[in-house]
Amino acid sequence: MGILFTRKWRLFDHQGHKVIILGLDNAGKTTVLYQFSMNEVVHASPTIGSNVEEIVINHTCFLMWDIGGQESLRSSWNTYYTNTEFVIVVVDGTDRERISVTRELYTMLAHEDLRKTGLLIFASKQDVKECMTVAEISQFLKLTSIKDHQWHIQACYALTGEGLCQRLQWMMS
Repeated sequence: MGILFTRKWRLFDHQGHKVIILGLDNAGKTTVLYQFSMNEVVHASPTIGSNVEEIVINHTCFLMWDIGGQESLRSSWNTYYTNTEFVIVVVDGTDRERISVTRELYTMLAHEDLRKTGLLIFASKQDVKECMTVAEISQFLKLTSIKDHQWHIQACYALTGEGLCQRLQWMMS
């Protein structure tokens, strides 16, 4: 009887999960956000501040915050950390020159408000010839050293949505 009640309750109960989408400017964060929310490409200019969208999948609600990645905005990222359950980091697979900046990830993950968050890394622009592979990005960022967060890295091509949706399933589980 309890199982039946739980299943019925889930039909009406929208669980809410706050997600922040971070990464350097031009990594594809806004494209990822709008692929999730509208399943289409939105040609975006650099985000100043943030964009926010509510995405509901199988009665699970994700409130997704796409936060601008310009150097001048990164110092304000911590103002978005409160009540965050998942962090999505979008890494531009073609930006070899600035990948080292993405190592700021470790400082961010040490923040008190993010200690219990799940971490999803999207290796974007995988359609571009000679981009960094998931393995290269993972090795460069030393992801295997992350022991206190559940994490996953996923190749993606945000313009088509390839590689994105199955990762929401990972977040839901």
